[in-house]
Amino acid sequence: GVALAPYSPLAPPFCCLTPLVHIRRSVRALPSNTHAAARIVCTAETSVEEQKKTGFDFNQYMGERAKLIDAALDKSVPMQYPEVINESMRYSLLAGGKRVRPALCLASCELVGGSIDQAMPTACALEMIHTMSLIHDDLPSMDNDDFRRGKPTNHKVYGEEMAILAGDALLSLSFEYIARETKGVDAQRVLQVIVEVGKSVGSEGLVGGQVVDIKSEGDSSVGLDTLKYIHEHKTAALLESAVVSGAILGGAGQEDIDRLRKYSRSIGLAFQVVDDILDITATTEELGKTAGKDLAVAKATYPSLVGLERSKEIAEELIADAKAQLASYDPAKAAPLYALAEYIKMRKN
Repeated sequence: GVALAPYSPLAPPFCCLTPLVHIRRSVRALPSNTHAAARIVCTAETSVEEQKKTGFDFNQYMGERAKLIDAALDKSVPMQYPEVINESMRYSLLAGGKRVRPALCLASCELVGGSIDQAMPTACALEMIHTMSLIHDDLPSMDNDDFRRGKPTNHKVYGEEMAILAGDALLSLSFEYIARETKGVDAQRVLQVIVEVGKSVGSEGLVGGQVVDIKSEGDSSVGLDTLKYIHEHKTAALLESAVVSGAILGGAGQEDIDRLRKYSRSIGLAFQVVDDILDITATTEELGKTAGKDLAVAKATYPSLVGLERSKEIAEELIADAKAQLASYDPAKAAPLYALAEYIKMRKN
């Protein structure tokens, strides 16, 4: 969840969301069932006049979307026999988080003329896949993390065997859910989305990136090309799938799909560059997971290869590239994607 300065539909693509005098951010401990939009509290010192001129409130947008997404996710995994596997799935799926991927899917669908209802099953599926990746990533055989989103990781609560199975079940359910629950969309487009999502999570996507990431740990010869491959596949691929799938479901033509694919690739890589930065600049309490893990295992990151300041510049450049892809759209309709790109650059966990 986030709170950023509101976005003005009249602003050009490369400007900030709105002029700010100062931004103060603080992370507050909230109940685990509080929806994502309330998890990060940001206060912007803007004048009353500035606030009146803004046409898009990102706090409100993410709050509304988080409620819709959380309600849909709650229904997507009902409690049934054997209860323990559903408890494990729900524990991680409903543990909060920023819901960036489903929000991107809904926003891109609406941008091209589609509806929330058309995209929501795929939005839920993407969060299922993302949750699966987190459950498996936290396992002792992977990153061996004890906390995720400020709570004990799945395997710490349910055991390694159940955590593995919960991730497997979420992955399987994600594709079933897209196929079964998507309404009002041509079957060929639904099939296209299933292919898009499947590619993003397999050996050409998330899994491929994770493999290279594991093999690269402690290897001092890893350079920027390899690091970019890891980030583009491990993180950016699923974000790309979210944006592109939403566009497909909304009836986008190939030109729009290509443009939004470029947008999503830029924000996807920026997301991971910022993640690298936060690993060395944020605390465990701020992140909701163990800080300094990359440094501890001598993992190649953007700060370790090009330095902290250049890493920040790269994130800025990627976000600017992403916003450029939105220049031809109605600013009011593109406002959520502008703001989500800015959020990715400014996020604190």
